[in-house]
Amino acid sequence: MTKKRVVIKGVMRLYIMWPLLLLPVVALITVIHFAIDLRAGFVALGFSLAYTIFAIVIYVLWRPKIIAGMVRFAASYNKLQRRLSKELVLPYAVLDAEGRVVWLNNAFAEITGLEKAKSQHVFQLFDGIDAGILPSAEEDTSIHIIHAERNYLAVFRRINAANADDDIYWLYEDRKEEDAGKGDLITMYLLDETDRIAMQKELSDQRLIVGLIYIDNYEEVLESVDEVRRSLLTALIDRKIQKSMASVDAIVKKLEKDKYICLFPNKYLAGLRQNRFPVLDEVRSVNIGNELPVTISMGLSAETGSYDKAYERARAAIDLALGRGGDQVVLREGENNIYYGGKSMSVEKNTRVKARVKAHALRELIEARDEIFVMGHSIGDVDSLGSAIGVYRIAKSLNTKAHIVINEVTTSLRPMMSRFLNSPDYEDDLFVNSEEAKENITKDALLVIVDVNRASYTECPELVEMVENCVIIDHHRLTGEIASNAVLSYIEPYASSACEMVAEILQYSGDEVKLKQVEADAMFAGMMVDTNNFLSKTGVRTFEAAAFLRRNGADVTRIRKMFRTELKEYQIRASIVSKAEVYNGCFAIGTLDTGTDAESPTVLAAQIANELMEIANIKASFVFSYYNNKVYVSARSIDEYNVQVLMEKFGGGGHMSASGCQLTDCTIEEAIQKVKEALDEKEGEI
Repeated sequence: MTKKRVVIKGVMRLYIMWPLLLLPVVALITVIHFAIDLRAGFVALGFSLAYTIFAIVIYVLWRPKIIAGMVRFAASYNKLQRRLSKELVLPYAVLDAEGRVVWLNNAFAEITGLEKAKSQHVFQLFDGIDAGILPSAEEDTSIHIIHAERNYLAVFRRINAANADDDIYWLYEDRKEEDAGKGDLITMYLLDETDRIAMQKELSDQRLIVGLIYIDNYEEVLESVDEVRRSLLTALIDRKIQKSMASVDAIVKKLEKDKYICLFPNKYLAGLRQNRFPVLDEVRSVNIGNELPVTISMGLSAETGSYDKAYERARAAIDLALGRGGDQVVLREGENNIYYGGKSMSVEKNTRVKARVKAHALRELIEARDEIFVMGHSIGDVDSLGSAIGVYRIAKSLNTKAHIVINEVTTSLRPMMSRFLNSPDYEDDLFVNSEEAKENITKDALLVIVDVNRASYTECPELVEMVENCVIIDHHRLTGEIASNAVLSYIEPYASSACEMVAEILQYSGDEVKLKQVEADAMFAGMMVDTNNFLSKTGVRTFEAAAFLRRNGADVTRIRKMFRTELKEYQIRASIVSKAEVYNGCFAIGTLDTGTDAESPTVLAAQIANELMEIANIKASFVFSYYNNKVYVSARSIDEYNVQVLMEKFGGGGHMSASGCQLTDCTIEEAIQKVKEALDEKEGEI
């Protein structure tokens, strides 16, 4: 280092010069003495001269000695500082602006194996550290690294070397003379996080996971076996659940005949997720002659708060699993829901008790209101319109004014809606758009949502927030997103359509509720569309609901005429089917080009997806269309592939055999690539 002349500044300089600083005071005292008495003034003057000579002599003679003592103290202090830094337990090093080590203490040397600074780059010493992590300003940057099987937090700070040279000159001893003072310095220290991370992991592993296990079809399975075998069947189910959960050190307690609660350490959760919860398959394998397989649902909560809150989250998770059709696990992590299983079709319930209870509850809600609004999903189809018409008839029969919210009339809806718009039996404000609904709706009005359970997918999501109470009637599988102000929720994934559910509600709504012929046609048409002319998702209750609508005047011939398409759309469908790509030998992919002259591309895409499933050896079909700056995907299957789980990966949903999603900020080509990547995953996970 270049030597510099010692310059004393500040308080220390004042301390050395204080005898000289008193000279003006002595002179003033002398003047005062002369003013009082001449003789006293001469005495004071003599004293002042003596003091001045003495002060100057002391300052001149002792100043070098004082400065020398200060230098010796500073040097001693500097050596102490360096020694303390060298022996500091915290690993500490100083780098140049390029990341080369110019100084390091003993702890840092022990970790890195360097005996002294050798201008080696820190990037060569630690994996994960690169030039991008070095700070560009006088502020800290940090990064978590692993070195020699230990976890460290590396913290960097840039220091202006020009300003700090006097304070840390000893850091330059290993640098060349010509490099001294060039560039800034970067300090680096390491915080050992290994023990803290290990403790956090141990605490996390020991945290208890709360779970609820429900048998989905307990009554139905018992009825399918002989009475003498029923006790054996329940014992086998208990044993399978207990044995499977015992492998994860779980405590399982039976709450009711078909309900269990379980607690197990969090460290086993990752293994269960990787194996996709084998307890589902274990219980499903129970067979002592029962016609129906036994299925269970699980709701798990990984809540980090109180156990009471974790239990409530588990309750919400099991409700969601049951609402999605059962035979699956719903894991609640924070505000996210993760789904496992759900590969079997929902079992239709033979009893209509639930429909009767919901019908009575809906009647009471409607009777307590002067006005209701009925709303389906955006870009409505015949099922959403038909079910809305059914709710409208209940309200009118109970002398409650009702409106149906619909924004866009697609080609599939126009023939059916024209029968209501041109009829004197219906008010002019039967159908209203979103803007009209928002202007007229009040906080006390009842909002009924049909054929959808996601508020964001409705015709007007703002209406959900504008009312205190709403009702949801839907046949799609539940997702985590559902209106918080829903006072009545009737969601049955086994139902073929929303029209089927509303038809059952109509039968228990009172004798005064009578369907008109045009209303029965609308509901019957909705069932036909959602079941693909009664070919998919049909059960005993589906045909019973259809029979009820037929008794109320539904005419299949009249409905069939309304479903006929224009020649142009038929030609488009034929063209897309002929150009469809077969991916991996079993997935049909069709594309509705953006320039296609179709009035309702999303409806057309759904029809094409159904037609592609008529091709042999096709497990699932996917048709992509572009509409309103979004890419719409219509997915269909029969029984070999769960398209609903696949569509949920992209924020969509629906049923195992009929589902869809909407993708934003991407092109059709990019959407196709995303779906192909999802199809390339293990089929067992889908």
